[in-house]
Amino acid sequence: MKNLILFTLLLSFSFEAIPQLDPALSDTLRKDALNVFMENTDYIRKEIPYINYVRDIKDAGVYIISTRQRTGSGGREFTYFFVGQHEYKGMADTLSFATLPDATDDEIRSKEVMTLQMGLMRYVAKTPLSEYLKISFTKPMTDKVSTDRWNNWVFRAGFNGFLNAEQSYNYASLNGNISASRVTEKWKINTRARYGYSIENFDMDDETITSENTSRSFNTLIVKSLTDHWSYGGTVNFGASSYRNLQNSIIVMPGIEYDIFPYSESTRRQLRLLYSIGYNASHYIDTTIYDKIKEAHFQHSFSAAYEVVQKWGTIDIMLEYSNYLHDWSLNNLSLYGDIELRIAKGLSLDLGGGASLIHDQLGLVKGGATTEEVLLRRKEIATQFSYFTRFGFSYTFGSIYNNVVNPRFGNSGGGGMMFYY
Repeated sequence: MKNLILFTLLLSFSFEAIPQLDPALSDTLRKDALNVFMENTDYIRKEIPYINYVRDIKDAGVYIISTRQRTGSGGREFTYFFVGQHEYKGMADTLSFATLPDATDDEIRSKEVMTLQMGLMRYVAKTPLSEYLKISFTKPMTDKVSTDRWNNWVFRAGFNGFLNAEQSYNYASLNGNISASRVTEKWKINTRARYGYSIENFDMDDETITSENTSRSFNTLIVKSLTDHWSYGGTVNFGASSYRNLQNSIIVMPGIEYDIFPYSESTRRQLRLLYSIGYNASHYIDTTIYDKIKEAHFQHSFSAAYEVVQKWGTIDIMLEYSNYLHDWSLNNLSLYGDIELRIAKGLSLDLGGGASLIHDQLGLVKGGATTEEVLLRRKEIATQFSYFTRFGFSYTFGSIYNNVVNPRFGNSGGGGMMFYY
């Protein structure tokens, strides 16, 4: 009982000892602060506390659109588009930074905060809070420019394994990959080799059922930039897959691409049209439904990809058609897409999915697959279509501000760190 009383007194003293900010001053600062609509995290809100993070874009004096794309080194380029509205209408800026492939999360978020702070300065400078800001400059350690002895080439290698077991079941998988890439303004070269192996064992009474799958692939992409709209290149793919009945295969597909919008605007919008024509040769593990153990055919494909990032949301859609030239009835038509729309204040719609009309399964095993092979997905089976979809709505209402970070008691208040099990 004494310990409990002592703990209660200490706790009360701790609360009273916390300095309190004058509510009137706090309200004044919030009223005068810049209203910003953007994707944000607890870290950003703590590091940039002198703006109001509003929930609806209509309440913002500045809205920020962010995009990310992979760089040639394997890192990522983060781009932020600052667009003023209301009293800041006509003001706009674009800032970006690139990370190394081995950059830590802390390094990335520090650069993110620094870039956002620089972009926000000209807008904050027009508010009464500007008198509380200080600007500093750190001189670089050296003015020398280092020479890239790798000539923009980046190499990666990875290996992973997984094991899961119960009394009557066990699963194991091994995967390895190695890649080399070189990306410049004129050239894009990506090469990757991959190997995968998995095995499952099911103990059913006195019988053990085993499912084993292997796959190997080697892929190369080479693209040459011609203008700000045109490029040409091609892919070469070697592969093998027990699931797809492929002992080995080679696909060579040169092509040419045109982007309706300039490639220089690719972080905000793209409409790419790609035509490819090439050669596909396959050697099968078992005889196919067409009584083939090996075959080779010419084929072609056309794809259209549209991507746009705007204040009302994002759209990413791709349509692709392909067929074998010796028999145009052997074709495939696929559509994939993701759409995120802000319908009204606080209301967002998220749609995604894909569908394919499939008439080009040349490698199906003659005689089909057993029930066991179908259930364990050891062999590809005949189908004329496939699809998947997802959708969701979200609605938020209440205070337009989202400034405070409170990590106490974990995630229950919407802040803090997240743990996954």
